[in-house]
Amino acid sequence: MARMAARPSRADGTAAPQRSRWARLRGQRWWPWLATGLTGGFAAFVLYLLWHQGSRVDWPAVWQSLRALPLAVVAPAAALAWSSHLLYATFDLFGRHYTRHGLPVARTLGITLIAYPFTLNLGSLIGGATTRYRLYSRQGVGVAAIGQIVVLSIITNWLGYFVLAGAVFWAWTPQLPEGWGVRSGQLHWMGLGLAAITAGYLALCAWRGGRPLAVRGHDFPLPHAKAGLLQVAVSCANWMLMGGALWFLTRQQAPYAAALATVLLGAIAGLVSRIPAGLGVLEAVATAVLSAYMPPTQALAAVLAYRMLYFFAPLGVAALAFGATELFWKRRRR
Repeated sequence: MARMAARPSRADGTAAPQRSRWARLRGQRWWPWLATGLTGGFAAFVLYLLWHQGSRVDWPAVWQSLRALPLAVVAPAAALAWSSHLLYATFDLFGRHYTRHGLPVARTLGITLIAYPFTLNLGSLIGGATTRYRLYSRQGVGVAAIGQIVVLSIITNWLGYFVLAGAVFWAWTPQLPEGWGVRSGQLHWMGLGLAAITAGYLALCAWRGGRPLAVRGHDFPLPHAKAGLLQVAVSCANWMLMGGALWFLTRQQAPYAAALATVLLGAIAGLVSRIPAGLGVLEAVATAVLSAYMPPTQALAAVLAYRMLYFFAPLGVAALAFGATELFWKRRRR
């Protein structure tokens, strides 16, 4: 009779749960070195591509085009950019309604307005999680509630993205950067698949009726169907404001669909590349998409102005606000 291998047991005599192959692999001593090496190699490859592309840019002409942008173009673009930040701040109100954490609406909006620029420029780990945790926890919100707020905010952001990507990529094919290897027909079906994700989310909300979804012992918040539709609406409006800001900076030489496609493609390319703020990636996408309608130097100048208005300027304001809150809490403790 074959002998069965004895399973490891705990001190109380019960059998210890077996670890999965993936867990055992990640437990190896060499795993952190391998993961760090692969991540560093990929980042170095992306940086090389960006340097290679940037070395062929006529930067004096780009700077001249950037300085030539009139105030009548920059002011509406800045208004749309800041409006997008204000609208994004309402995403945390879904978490406020779901968790019932009790903070006033104005304070919830203020926390999101501080955290969002950090998310854009430093990544979701610092802005979406760390900054929100520090600001919310000092207001007495628990860790579980903060996690649900962050999850609902991320879901809200991408719901509108999927809808707009499905509409834009199905109805119109942008000019993609070299080496992407994606055909127009593939882009159409990719857009349709993304829109189907949002449709599935809404169907799930209607099915659960506001009850959370339990996955492997963790509860994921799901709003009611009407709240889900509102999530899609505000997210679509936010992405459209972002596209509108870039469209104004192109002096409307490119169609609005091209500006919106630039923002959508730049967001997913920056997410895949894992470069903070998609620095260089958004510029490469914008140059490829918008150069079909305007000179490449003007296209690059437009997206650089967009980065300053949408990424860097709000980050400066958010950093000052975050520093002020830190100083306030230190004085309060004393």
